[in-house]
Amino acid sequence: MENARVAMLTGAAGGIGKALASEMVRRGDRLLATDVDLSVLHRRAEEGGWPSSQVRLRQLDVRDAQAWSDAVQEVVEAWGRLDVMLNVAGYLHPGWIHEMDPGEIDRHIDINTKGVIHGTQAAARHMVARGEGHIVNIASMAALAPIPGIALYSASKFAVRAFSLAVAEELRPHGVWVSVVCPDAVQTAMLEKQVDFPEAALTFSGPRALKAEEVVAALLDQALARRRLEVILPRHRGWLAKLSNLWPTLAHAVVPRLSKQGAIRQAAAVEHRRST
Repeated sequence: MENARVAMLTGAAGGIGKALASEMVRRGDRLLATDVDLSVLHRRAEEGGWPSSQVRLRQLDVRDAQAWSDAVQEVVEAWGRLDVMLNVAGYLHPGWIHEMDPGEIDRHIDINTKGVIHGTQAAARHMVARGEGHIVNIASMAALAPIPGIALYSASKFAVRAFSLAVAEELRPHGVWVSVVCPDAVQTAMLEKQVDFPEAALTFSGPRALKAEEVVAALLDQALARRRLEVILPRHRGWLAKLSNLWPTLAHAVVPRLSKQGAIRQAAAVEHRRST
């Protein structure tokens, strides 16, 4: 494994992060897998059979800039370098903004936006000094068009996408690549949480939820392997989102119809849960 890729991953205890860690282990990568919940992370590593010789586990609160620096230092001390940074950890709580607890504003921005910025900065400092590296940030379809009902999440992910695209231009002259991945709804705990919130109907407006493995494949085989600046899943939904963002008033016509479709699928998901 002398030529194995060395990576760091956030949010590795669940959802996309867990699937990504497992696939990277299968491909032979070396990995510092992090999560805010270390006990769950250890359980995932045991369940997935992640070998300790290949995977190191670390508790990380992505809101803590010093913790980020310490984590990158651990990777460098363990394997001599950091090739890939994968900012996957995220947070979502649906709700109308006039009804939201003010604390939710901080949680969305601190975890989703500032967490990605801290992680990108910590990785970039090491990668620029080496003259190579790749940073991948997970945004969302909600980063392409504003989504009512999850406005805080949408705002935080818009910021992730804008930051990623801007930083990509800053870092490319130093040999460091940046990609941003914008998936539609993914079948994870984050999606399951939204089933009980009518405000989140638009989340369910697509024909189906993506599997975590589909996002992982796009991340590894498109963002990383092809050094793509932006990866959108699925592309046809991405174009609709970009059109809505280009002409904001279009949302007045599109959102009610999509919300109605989403509410139907959301109700079906609730019924399926009750019957299983």
